[in-house]
Order: sequence, then structure tokens, then C-alpha cells
Amino acid sequence: MIEPIKFFTDKFNISISQIERLLGAALSKGGEYADLYFEYNVLNNLSLEEQIIKSANRAVRQGVGVRVISGERTGFAYCDEIAVDAIHKAAVTAACIADSGASVGAVNVTAGKPAQDLYPVKALLGDQPLEAKIELLQKIDRTARAYDRRIREVQAGLADEFKVVLIATSEDLLIGDVQPLARTRVMCIADDDGNLQSGISGGGGRIGFDYFNDAIIEHYAKEAARQAIVQLDATDAPAGTMEVVLGAGWPGILLHEAVGHGLEADFNRKGTSAFSGLIGRQVASPLCTVVDEGSIPNRRGSLNIDDEGNPTGQAVLIENGILRGYLQDKLSSRLTGAKLTGNGRRESYRHLPMPRMTNTFMLSGNDAPEDIIRSVKRGLYAVQFGGGQVDITNGKFVFSASEAYLIEDGKITSPVKGATLIGNGPVALTKVVAVGNDLALDEGIGTCGKDGQSVPVGVGMPTIKISEMTVGGTK
Repeated sequence: MIEPIKFFTDKFNISISQIERLLGAALSKGGEYADLYFEYNVLNNLSLEEQIIKSANRAVRQGVGVRVISGERTGFAYCDEIAVDAIHKAAVTAACIADSGASVGAVNVTAGKPAQDLYPVKALLGDQPLEAKIELLQKIDRTARAYDRRIREVQAGLADEFKVVLIATSEDLLIGDVQPLARTRVMCIADDDGNLQSGISGGGGRIGFDYFNDAIIEHYAKEAARQAIVQLDATDAPAGTMEVVLGAGWPGILLHEAVGHGLEADFNRKGTSAFSGLIGRQVASPLCTVVDEGSIPNRRGSLNIDDEGNPTGQAVLIENGILRGYLQDKLSSRLTGAKLTGNGRRESYRHLPMPRMTNTFMLSGNDAPEDIIRSVKRGLYAVQFGGGQVDITNGKFVFSASEAYLIEDGKITSPVKGATLIGNGPVALTKVVAVGNDLALDEGIGTCGKDGQSVPVGVGMPTIKISEMTVGGTK
């Protein structure tokens, strides 16, 4: 068991008293708050294509980010080595950027530990012999090709990281965490007389090697192959306004993009979100309750502490259609007086923390999914999504459905291809007329981008019905 404080003090020969003096240097120009973010991260990637290993790499990323806050001004600097002199230079630089001219006293920190252990991993994926990981990818390849003779190509990848962080703040905090992360990804290409279609699957989380047993590997491989084969028979999607049913699980990505980002505190503090100033107002159907929860064991978006050292938990964003609050980081919380939610996240020590989602999902309702389908005369049933775009300022979005079906007379009929969903996130939430009792979270491959930073996240949703939405198709 690695103890983060001892890991950094021993490995990099830096003492707690030196950390306190570095915080003092960060506040030497009078900032109101300062923090140091130490990171040591080992990343591994392995990929298989055309039934051979195409790439294998291992990288070590380490350094320290120094942040100083003075009112709305933030000073930030980082160094790519964990050494006192380098950190001191970064601290002085950040201090000068956030210069307030005020006088600041000595800084002391008290060592603490996270109150929760959400990912007690026994055997890290990264520690396994290369042969074991290659065999895992080869199993995926064999299983996917055996699914159907029309599977022409299989691409599979394994990625894992082992990250140790230590966060020291001018508010007396010294706390660390060991954060494992692993995932596998499968893409299959099906070929039927030149009709080429693809399917993508995969999963993971803050898990160990034992997670990738035969059953889960078979599931990922067959699911990617199934999607590709289904698309071979897909016809062109219809166009127009119609009822839309979103399946449980991964379709929550639409909720994440079209609604979740608009609920991050920085956008709302600056008045650039469609949800700005609407706390306490009805923003969605009374059937909708949306939460962000970073404390679900082993989930990809979960953390024992956020990247500012605060415990994660559940933040209720929309409750029965009423907007209850935003996702907060330290800066927005300080400026607005809102309670911290444990959503201060950053890609690495080279990046500033900001409000970010963890695992965002809509809670279950009371409707049986089959009843929801039966209630649709003619509509679209979307169960998998590819890429999408959203404008945070007004909530408008465009998403491509990678697996969708027609609903005709209450029954799911033929698969369609080329379907896009066009709408406005807040408006779409007001048109939710049924929420299923089948909440499912995604399988653990989501990565969220914001301001050039990427962080692992989770999404989820029960089956829901939207009374009308614009479907962009070609028929």
C-alpha cells in the first residue's frame, strides 16, 4: 500500500517543512490562497491491429503545479521536475502573476488522508507481464472474428495509468491519493460485399487486472462485432420532427454534453451558460432528476478526493425539474459563496483546476422501458452515440447516433444509419415525457474535454422518451 505523502517525501527528498515554505513563497506577493499539486504518473498503452501488436509505449509524467488566487486573479506556474528549487521558481512566478501587495504570514499544513477508498486495487494492469496483456488483446481479436464471418478487421487497445498525487494548500491541507485507471477499447469493421460498417465497445474504470476476465473480454468483443453487423442492414435514417427514445446507459453522453457542461460553476459565474441565474427555477420536466456523483466505487469518473483535495460525493443538480445548484471548484466557490461539491478537476500538474463533471446521470423513473417503446407511434430509438457538438451559451447540440432504430406502431423495427439528433439541451429536458426504471451507467470509456483539458468521466441514464426532437437524416 503506497502512502502518498511518504511516497513524495521519500522518492523526491522533500520535507513537509519545505512544502510549507514553498506555499509561503507562493503567497509572498500577498495572494489569498495557494496550492501545490504534486503528480507522479506512469502511463501504458498497447494496441493490436491486423492481428499483430502495432504499438506499445510507456511514459512517466511528473511535476508540480503551483496556483495562487487573489480575488478573481489566478497566478499559475508549473515545473516538470519534483525538486525544491524548481518548485520555488514556479511558486515565485505564480505569486508575481497574482500579486496583490498584501502581507501574508507563515503557512502550516496538517497531514490527512481521504475519508473514502473507492478503488482498492490488488493487481495493477500496468504491473502485468507484457505477454499477459498481449494475450488479452488476442482473445478480443479471436472472439470478435468468431462472432460473424463478415468481421474483416479488429482493432483493440489497452491503456492504463498509475497516478500518485499530493495536494498542499494554504488552508492547512496536505492530502494525497493513489489513482489507478484502466480501460480496453475494441473496434470491429464488418464487410458485406463492399458495404463497410463499424462498431465500437470497451470499458474499464479505476480497476485492476482481475477485472478483465474472460466474460468481460468476450462481452466487449461481441458487442463491437454485433454493432458492426447490425449496421450492415441499416437503411438511411428519416428526417423531421418526431418522438425520440434514448436507451439506457451510454446515451447519457447527450445529457453530459448538452446539459452537464452548462451546470459547471465557472460558466454560470461568468453568465455564459444557458442555466445562469436559474437556481430554484423549473428548467426540466418534473420527471427529471440529474446528479453528479464522484464517489461511486471503481467508476472511471470517481475520485477519493478531487484535484483540489476536497472529498467527492453526490451533487444534486436538477431535482424533479428544479435547478438546485452548480458543480463547484475552489475559485468559483470562493467568489460566489457556494458550497464546494468536490468537482475541482485538472488533466495534470500542467493545468489549472476548474469545475468538471465526474459521473453524471439522470435517476430512474417509474416507467417500464417496453411500455415507453409501446407508446411511440413513429419515432427513433437511439442506443449508441458517436461524436457531437454543443454550444454552452445556448445549449444547442448536434449528436450523431451510431446505433439507432425506427419505432413503428410501438415496436422497434429496422436499424437506421446517418441519424443525427438536433436540439437544445434545456428545451429537450422540458420535453421528457417518460423516464424508465432501468438506470444504467456507461461501461467506462468516457473522456471529457474542456478548455483543452481531458479528464476521465462517467455518464448514465435510464430509458427516456422526448416528445419531439429534430432528427437529421437523409430520407
